[in-house]
Amino acid sequence: MVDIQPYNIITVSLSLATGQHFTALHFEFLAGVSTIAMIVRETCKVLWTILQPIEMAEPTTNDWLSIAKGYFEKTQFPNTVGAVDGKHIRIECPKSSGSLYYNYKHFLSLILMAICDYYCFRIIDVGSFGKESDCNVFKTSTFGKKLYGDKLNFPPEQCLPNDELGSPQPFVLVADEAFALQKNLLRPFPGRTLNDKRRIFNYRLSRARQYIECTFGIMSKKWRVFQTNILVEPDAAVIITKACCVLHNFVRRRDGFSVEDTMSSSCMESVQRRGVGNIQKNAKDVREYFVEYVNNPNHALDWQNTIIGR
Repeated sequence: MVDIQPYNIITVSLSLATGQHFTALHFEFLAGVSTIAMIVRETCKVLWTILQPIEMAEPTTNDWLSIAKGYFEKTQFPNTVGAVDGKHIRIECPKSSGSLYYNYKHFLSLILMAICDYYCFRIIDVGSFGKESDCNVFKTSTFGKKLYGDKLNFPPEQCLPNDELGSPQPFVLVADEAFALQKNLLRPFPGRTLNDKRRIFNYRLSRARQYIECTFGIMSKKWRVFQTNILVEPDAAVIITKACCVLHNFVRRRDGFSVEDTMSSSCMESVQRRGVGNIQKNAKDVREYFVEYVNNPNHALDWQNTIIGR
């Protein structure tokens, strides 16, 4: 394995931060294209191996509680332990891959599925075929299987903030309509079933979910390799993507972020939305409880009725 020497770090940094192909770096560093490709690949492997246990370790129960506290302070959405979404990572056409990587946006990609807190990734899954939908990728990921199998180390159910007389509710992830509703995963109501209460719920959930979109936007602005096709084989693209995600956390936790960062729009395309099948009754009950909570005058935001035009 390649040692992380200053030369290697400079090469990888320039490749990830600018998105330059190895051919361009060949002239920059007067090294062979295959040598640069090997340096980038092996150095990204080392970065992931060293930094992942530090910057993206699997959250403990106490970590989930801390995230939920921060989410409520920032978004006033209760019992939220993260936001989840998927994005397409553009790649070149792999040999003999057929249409596996060809997505509904008519380009070739693999999928980055991620869960974030506020601007840092906590769980990622990289490498699914571009043709897959958000819901399918999430359900078949290691984390998704644990979530839908009720095997996660989420904290036990507890009453929502300032709702001590109510019934205990589970801790939840927030997602868009591409995901299947589950007792630990809330998605917005579809447009055809909206009333004023549900519109307010959708707005409040969207405020919490925006952090995953901002996180993708900050990362793609910092690491411009995501603003163009990654001209490597899929397995190398997976390694590069993992390295960028863990470097994103490393930078954010040391440098913080600016208001301009949070307004960055991601150039990464969202994953296809498809039907998500049957919904469990207890999941519907959890969502309806949250609807009543955010519409209760004691927990409502001063401006939420104005937002929906009521």
